[in-house]
Amino acid sequence: MEAGIVGLPNVGKSTLFNALTQSKQAQSANYPFCTIEPNEGIVPVPDDRLERISRYIVPQKLVPAALKLVDIAGIVKGASEGAGLGNKFLTHIREVDAILQVCRCFDDPDVVHVSGKVDPVSDIEIVEIELLLADGQSIEAMLPKAERGAKSGDKDMVARVAVLKKCQAQLDKDEPLRKVEWDKDEKRIIDSYGFLSAKPILYVANVDESDLQGEGPLVTAVREFAARVGAGVVPVCAKLEAEIAELDEADRKAMLADCGLTEPALAVLARAAYRTLGLQSYFTAGEKEIRAWTIPVGATAPQAAGVIHSDFEKGFIRAEVYTLEDLEQHKSEKELRAVGKLRTEGKTYVMKDGDICHFLFN
Repeated sequence: MEAGIVGLPNVGKSTLFNALTQSKQAQSANYPFCTIEPNEGIVPVPDDRLERISRYIVPQKLVPAALKLVDIAGIVKGASEGAGLGNKFLTHIREVDAILQVCRCFDDPDVVHVSGKVDPVSDIEIVEIELLLADGQSIEAMLPKAERGAKSGDKDMVARVAVLKKCQAQLDKDEPLRKVEWDKDEKRIIDSYGFLSAKPILYVANVDESDLQGEGPLVTAVREFAARVGAGVVPVCAKLEAEIAELDEADRKAMLADCGLTEPALAVLARAAYRTLGLQSYFTAGEKEIRAWTIPVGATAPQAAGVIHSDFEKGFIRAEVYTLEDLEQHKSEKELRAVGKLRTEGKTYVMKDGDICHFLFN
């Protein structure tokens, strides 16, 4: 699963990406389209539960969950018709699972804004319109082919025609496809097409150092917009986070304290992006390592076991499951077993975020 960082040019996308991935590349120049091909990076998802588990089960190492990020070049008005670098970048968005849209929420006369003024809601709407237009063009191209297949009696094509027409009706209302509640079969078809406006979205408000909590009017406007469309917002000062990412651990803590922060905003962003992708973590714990494993929300125990190895899913017998809270209360797995807090779960068990598991398989 991966998330694409998008936005208009010069909103701080590459600065944010470099900070998130602690990239040492030179900072991008201050002009549009300095990112041509998408950069990719793997980001750990900070999770204090790993350290809490290690107080009772001492491992050689802790392994957090990871998130793949793609830094996609700036989109401009008219991209769906080829403006800027156009459809090339829309194609890059099509390949990711969720969108992190960076919106500029700071004034700086030295940083050129492609629209000539700082208006984050307008920036969001420009990107959204381009996604809607690109999806509309895709449907216009796909629908005739699907209709021809449906006439021959192909059941899959009949289902695809119904979904495409439902999508078309939604786009005709200037509404993104992500706002529609799709059933399981419809979702499968939607995902196969990679529609841009169907992808979950998280807004990243790039603030200046005077508004680290995102309480200013620009971020407030973004929050109000996000609330209307059912999206989340995370305020981040990309410039500050890039500086923090370059420091060693001791200096990093000192700088965070000076700024009134308990952790880098990037940690908050990584966790929010993880949730936006519809992901959660479960843990395995032993002397070798304590590891967070990434699974979709709603995954069953066999599916979770399959993330470790496909043989675990194929030969799944049962899972032994307990909670961190019970571990903290009873101090050891031996005591958890003695008091009946180590549960046995079968093939239909739906995993919960934070479950700690042992899998038994044939």
